[in-house]
Amino acid sequence: MKRIAESTVRRLSIYLGFLEEIGAQGVLTTSSDDLAKLGGTTSAQVRKDLSFFGSFGKRGLGYSVPELSSRLREILGLGHEWRICIVGAGKIGAALARYAGFAERGFLITGVYDSDPSKIGKTSGGVTVKDIAHLERDIAARKYQIAILTVPAENAQHIADTIVRGGLRAILSFAPTQLTTPPDVTLRTVNMAMELEGLTFALTNKSTDG
Repeated sequence: MKRIAESTVRRLSIYLGFLEEIGAQGVLTTSSDDLAKLGGTTSAQVRKDLSFFGSFGKRGLGYSVPELSSRLREILGLGHEWRICIVGAGKIGAALARYAGFAERGFLITGVYDSDPSKIGKTSGGVTVKDIAHLERDIAARKYQIAILTVPAENAQHIADTIVRGGLRAILSFAPTQLTTPPDVTLRTVNMAMELEGLTFALTNKSTDG
């Protein structure tokens, strides 16, 4: 399969969320127009996004909600459970550890780590916080597959290096800094300032016509 753009993957997640919502309401079919409205795109883009993964729907009949939901879950890797560790038991890390929606998607928070002695040994989201000194060893022993970093910028690269040495190949970082990882490690960064700047750009440049 050729490389799929991150923007396409994001839209697939949006489509899946919509399909699961209407599926829970008993809706059995939907259209590319419906999916496009929710995704803020066009019906042609919806069809293009889906075409990367095969043929879906029937002309004039639309898409089967149960079938397309099931297929998108497979494409997004949601057919099995993923073991996740959170590094950083501060406010963001603790909030993520408590979020029930992760488990519903198959993302299991099975480890939380910190270097603060006052946090080690306490529970966060039902998981006991462990000393970060054990992280590299625990990655293989506890079979973590994804790490979420919620640590200060000055510590983030060192911890990312530790995670990579432990053998983990997927990192989601909330640290406000640019990290460097080897080519075989998938790194995603959640930049809150950038997201807010996108909103302020939209507000500043919003058309006043009409």
